[in-house]
This record gives sequence, structure tokens and C-alpha cells, in this order.
Amino acid sequence: MAKSQQTYSKKEKEKAKLKKREDKQKKKEARKADKTPGIEFVYVDYNGNLVDTPPDPSMKVEIEAEDIVLGIPPKEEGDREAFNPVRKGKVSFYDSSKGFGFIIDNENNEKYFTHVSGIIDEITENDNVSFELEKGQRGMNAVKVTKI
Repeated sequence: MAKSQQTYSKKEKEKAKLKKREDKQKKKEARKADKTPGIEFVYVDYNGNLVDTPPDPSMKVEIEAEDIVLGIPPKEEGDREAFNPVRKGKVSFYDSSKGFGFIIDNENNEKYFTHVSGIIDEITENDNVSFELEKGQRGMNAVKVTKI
């Protein structure tokens, strides 16, 4: 005689599914017998908080449709800061035989690489210089380096 194809774990899974269905059906019948509404109302007050009571109509704020800005608001003349691309710093290292060096910015103490191709005046270590920044392969580079 052949054995049954169902294993113990298959039987247990079937029992669990049946029990889950029965529990769900019992909960459904209990809700119907309880006859309480399933939906409750929640209101939003004038600050945007969720509350149980309706908001006071006297606190309502009227907003004009023209005042609503979708996207980025247009810039005004007073909003724009004057950006000066010229920075000042001090040469921390420079090797004239290899043609490169590093400049430390006075404002944020960042170190920037500089190459002989971006240098206008002759510079040496500890010189005060002015320079502009340009995006390079490995970060920002100092270009248009002039001695102060």
C-alpha cells in the first residue's frame, strides 16, 4: 500500500490556514453584531494638526489664489548676494621644478591644488596670493594665481 502524499508540515499549514479563515469570519460577524460605524471623522485645525472637534470658523485664514507660488519663487534684486570669485590665501607648498603646489584659503582654511599652467606671477612658499577656483579632475583647483 502506498503512503499518503501529504506530509506532516503540509497538514499543519492547512490547519493554520483554516484557523485563520475562521478567526477572520468570527471578527467579521462580531463587527456586524456590534453595529458601530467603522469610519470616524478627524478634522484639521488652522495650524494643520489633526483634532477630534471641528475647527473654529473664526480662525480660518483666507488665501488668494494669486499668492500661491508653484515651484521656485522668482528672485528679487535684494535677494541676491554679491559673489566675488577672487579669493585670498597663502602658499603652503610649491615645487617650481615639478610645477605644482598647494594654497590654503584664508576664509575656510581649505587646501587647493595649483598647477604652473594656472599661475600668472612667480610664487614661492608662504606668499600671500589671490586666486580663483575651478573644478578639476580630483576637486577644486586654484587658477589665475597672482601674488599680492
